[in-house]
Amino acid sequence: MVDVDIVVVGAGAAGLSLAHRLPGGTPRRPAPSVVLIEPPDGELRPPPRTWCFWETGRGRFDPAVTASWEWLRLRGRDGAVVLRHIAPARYKMIRSDDFEALVDRDLKDRPGLRRLEATVGTVTALPDGTVRVSATDAAGTHVSLSSRCVFDSRPPGRPAAARTRLLQHFRGWFVRTERPVFDPAVVDLMDFRTRQPARGLSFGYVLPTGRHTALVEYTEFGPEPLTAERYDRELEDYTRRVLRIGAAEVLSTEQGVIPMTDARFERRAKGSGTVFRIGTAGGATRASTGYTFAAAQRQAEAVARAVRAGRSPVPPAPYPARARLMDAVLLRALDTGRVDGPDLFFRLFDRVPARRLLRFLDGRTRLHEDLAVGARTPVLPMLRTAAELPWLPRRHPTAH
Repeated sequence: MVDVDIVVVGAGAAGLSLAHRLPGGTPRRPAPSVVLIEPPDGELRPPPRTWCFWETGRGRFDPAVTASWEWLRLRGRDGAVVLRHIAPARYKMIRSDDFEALVDRDLKDRPGLRRLEATVGTVTALPDGTVRVSATDAAGTHVSLSSRCVFDSRPPGRPAAARTRLLQHFRGWFVRTERPVFDPAVVDLMDFRTRQPARGLSFGYVLPTGRHTALVEYTEFGPEPLTAERYDRELEDYTRRVLRIGAAEVLSTEQGVIPMTDARFERRAKGSGTVFRIGTAGGATRASTGYTFAAAQRQAEAVARAVRAGRSPVPPAPYPARARLMDAVLLRALDTGRVDGPDLFFRLFDRVPARRLLRFLDGRTRLHEDLAVGARTPVLPMLRTAAELPWLPRRHPTAH
């Protein structure tokens, strides 16, 4: 049994961001002892992926940023364009390998920090207020840790009950073209000229890193992921028919699934006062958009401040209750088909000032601003949906 102050389970964006922010020691307050547990190579370790977010000024992880932009563009199904300048904010792209390398360098030789490659089995709250973490390392050896508190970023074993449950699922190609076809100053945030599915919506997403290079994704909001072959067919159609990029080499691919749900995410594990959920497991994914990285940073910073101050480090709710309610209405309206998804998102970006919309997506708008945003949506279908939500039961997903 090893005694430590803090155990961080998982070394994705949430776990690494928290470990990166946890304080070092001072003469008056020694550094907390921290164990960061990451899964060994294998199926539990996620593949390389890309995270995007918007931020004003220089950011903590800027050395790992692949590219950033001041211009965002939406394209309607008919080709209509909305172009938005978001300065002084910038839309930033970080690849997970670069992020992990930066954090690895900063954490190397940090006093009081130990990194452990292991598969966590159980996290158990004990009667004395401590938490026991049982794990198995890469060599098959059992490891047991006793900690004052645990921050767990692993997805729960059973998804929480929800009224609406959609998935944002996608596949992307990193491409290099023969001709200079991309505008490196502009991100195509949502291009609805893709073939629309029978249920939900789809769009293209283009992150240009040069005139000849970009990450091009095909994304759907819908009930089920596609096969890799189906994604590739849609990407082929989008890049050839819509973007007309011509001859191109696919350098690498990435694929993922992000939950879009109005489930309640508990920030404390059930039955424990000192086991906390962080990242997507702690509600950091914005239900209406799938963005997670920025909210995970806000969570990590709040926890680190509490640790420095000697307070209970309960992760804050990543988004206020009003934002979660508006997300629930939007998801239900999309899932029932009461609103046209491409039209709704195009209308929001066309009619809401860019800075206000970004604050809204971060959950930082005031009530009058939220009402102004809501007025730019199809009001009657949204009001009907809001009226029925309190009467809808929350259900766990059925097994397939």
